[in-house]
Amino acid sequence: MVNYTRRMFVATMPFLLAGCTTGMSFPPSGLALGGGEGEAQPGVGSDYRSIYAGFQDGRFPVPTVDLSLINPRFYRQQVSDPTGQPPGTIVVDPDAHFLYLVGNNGSATRYGVGVGRQGFGWNGTATIKRKSPWPTWTPPADMVARDEKAAAWARGMPGGPGNPLGARALYLFQGNRDTLYRLHGTIEPASIGKSMSSGCIRLLNQDIIDLYNRVSIGTRVVVLPSQGGGQAYAEGNMDVEPEPYENRTTDYNPGAEPAYRYDPASDTLDGPQ
Repeated sequence: MVNYTRRMFVATMPFLLAGCTTGMSFPPSGLALGGGEGEAQPGVGSDYRSIYAGFQDGRFPVPTVDLSLINPRFYRQQVSDPTGQPPGTIVVDPDAHFLYLVGNNGSATRYGVGVGRQGFGWNGTATIKRKSPWPTWTPPADMVARDEKAAAWARGMPGGPGNPLGARALYLFQGNRDTLYRLHGTIEPASIGKSMSSGCIRLLNQDIIDLYNRVSIGTRVVVLPSQGGGQAYAEGNMDVEPEPYENRTTDYNPGAEPAYRYDPASDTLDGPQ
């Protein structure tokens, strides 16, 4: 069992026109320093405007993020590591709407995330076994049956600015078994820090690109158990105020089985979103 003692504070499918140009540019890689528990400080707004500026990513544009839509505590920042995991580990806390990439010397990069139904449905340890830029999204069979827009993409929506998976996706496996748990981008910045109607773990496109560039195949991922986030989702998709770690009663279980399995008949090549 892993003990965590540091207190932590806490679908729609958009369709946009994609611009096609040649060449590749890269996003800003700066990281603003937070204070205290990693909260954003006054005076760093210009840094965040740079971090979340738009840029051209190969054939597709990554739009500038409207930071007024996001609580500053969910901006990317360097914080003291609360996880106790080895450097290089990704830790997802779905209730707090945070994802950590553990660094050296007791630090971590913290990203704000949006969490959907599938994001509350599984916990345990997994490994990144696939990384995809501008991934294809294939809607689940039940979504195809009830939504005519989704039905139009039953064989897969190509990657691009209107794709629900955003600019990058990281796919989590246990051994050779796909957990159907994804870390992926979004072009709905207002969803960061919230519990959504669908999806796994979504990051701002600038953040998922930053994470994608910093981790490799084989990276270990720890997903913490939800302590009420799923219930909050069921009761109205509201923000979740998580219990502090010292008050959590469910033991972390690294051997937990996924709550659902990949079904080839469901045509969910990229898992439920």
